[in-house]
Amino acid sequence: MAKPQEKVSFGQRLKQIGMVFQFTAKQDRWFAPLAAGAVLIPLALTVVAVILWGWLWLPLGILFALLALLIVLNLRSNAAMMNAAEGQPGAAAQIMESMRGDWRVTPAVSSTTQMDMVHLVIGRPGVILLAEGSPQRVRGLLGQEKRRLAKVIGNAPLYDYVIGRDEGELPIRKLRMTLMRLPRNLSGKDVNALDKRLKALTARPQLPKGAIPKNMRPPRGAFRQTRGR
Repeated sequence: MAKPQEKVSFGQRLKQIGMVFQFTAKQDRWFAPLAAGAVLIPLALTVVAVILWGWLWLPLGILFALLALLIVLNLRSNAAMMNAAEGQPGAAAQIMESMRGDWRVTPAVSSTTQMDMVHLVIGRPGVILLAEGSPQRVRGLLGQEKRRLAKVIGNAPLYDYVIGRDEGELPIRKLRMTLMRLPRNLSGKDVNALDKRLKALTARPQLPKGAIPKNMRPPRGAFRQTRGR
């Protein structure tokens, strides 16, 4: 059973917003002036409204100022996160894991020692492969994964993208919008069934940690007998 989501207290929420403020201010030099303008302009209009029509406009003006600040924070923080994520290994998988909706993400189902990797995503559009790294190497990985998945996905659509800035590649800042615009080809039941099949395909047996148990060790002389045959 899925674990119930832990409730975030008001203090924790404020701390999270403060961390987003600090991160965005470091990454985006225009954030501070825009945030100041988003607060000062509504407050200035509020002062005028209070003088002309009374104190009833004061709480409304404060609410408008806070709303404008949150809008600026949301837009600029998303852009700052995209800029910081660009070129970072595994960034595409992290972005997909933070997206709203039913997206089943398996990071690095295929990879190389040079930090090239292919991520597997299952959602309402179908099966999606996201490749990060050297275009020459990741295209080979994509081909291997497409051949492997073709055996089990049936009629489900298969999309693949190479993350990058060159021609024919998908910039990471456009990843969210591109996938959200894909047609919804599968139902929720289809996604669940497909997820189970692909998990069985991508499951990798885990070797036991530590010393090998005695009952699993080969008897003495077994290797000599094998070499002697």
